[in-house]
Amino acid sequence: MSSVLNTFVHHIEAQQLNVLSVRVLQHGETREQWNRTEDTRRLQHSISKSFTCMAIGLALDEGILTLESRLGEYFTWPTPAPDLTAFSPSDLTLYDLLRMSSGHDVPVLWAEERATLKEKDWTKYYMSLPLDRVPGETFTYSSADTFMISAMFQAASGQTVKDYLIPRLFEPLGVFNVEWETSPLGITLGCAGLQLTTEELGRFGQLLLQKGNWKGTQLIPAEWIDLATTRQIATPGEGDWGQGYGYQFWLCSHNAYRADGAYGQLCVVLPELDAVVAINSDELNMQAILDLIWSEILPHLEANL
Repeated sequence: MSSVLNTFVHHIEAQQLNVLSVRVLQHGETREQWNRTEDTRRLQHSISKSFTCMAIGLALDEGILTLESRLGEYFTWPTPAPDLTAFSPSDLTLYDLLRMSSGHDVPVLWAEERATLKEKDWTKYYMSLPLDRVPGETFTYSSADTFMISAMFQAASGQTVKDYLIPRLFEPLGVFNVEWETSPLGITLGCAGLQLTTEELGRFGQLLLQKGNWKGTQLIPAEWIDLATTRQIATPGEGDWGQGYGYQFWLCSHNAYRADGAYGQLCVVLPELDAVVAINSDELNMQAILDLIWSEILPHLEANL
């Protein structure tokens, strides 16, 4: 193992951070890799959201949807409404959902709720819940918003997000036999449930770094990559969770951005350094992993510009 990951691995061991696999790419090449055991496919949790975002970029380009498309065009708000003074989910736009600004104080369809929910039509369940505030103004992280993006896409296109992306994104990247969880009614989960190796995750990061171009073919519109990874709304968190949110991507310190998933799945893209850091973990303290990327990996990337 080269010096690129020496100190990083030393510190994750010292801090007992359960990082499982790392890939560092720069200038289009893998500079270093490390695996605790082997690089197997692992659940990517909310990194799945960023893949759903790629389907939306293509759908917008093809005219299947617009950012102004509303949930009410595809799903029914219950009549009469539970509270006639409440804001209706039917008015939510794709733009609202992409920015996680739907207007729920307490997001729904978390993993625990999805596992026990008696209602099998999750779109019906989402549409039955009035919003707590004006949509489009305030960020509240919500996996349900991304599920509804996936549901809207499927209603508009007639295809699941997974099936749509297989020939357009996954296969060109060399990702075959894609596994992605669905709702009880067969809607790609969108917000979670995708499985990838760290090697495959690194390829996704490289695609993002190359503005959607892969081996000379434009898989995703470059303009969409730019929009999705630019700050679209402020976020209330601290550290790397307080840098803002794009469309299903987090902004980072050091002028980077990332897709991330619970328990330390990370795909960090550093455009100024022409670099990607892809990580799979089983670790709650994700900020500690990010801090070590900045302190132990970043200097090596800067030195290799």
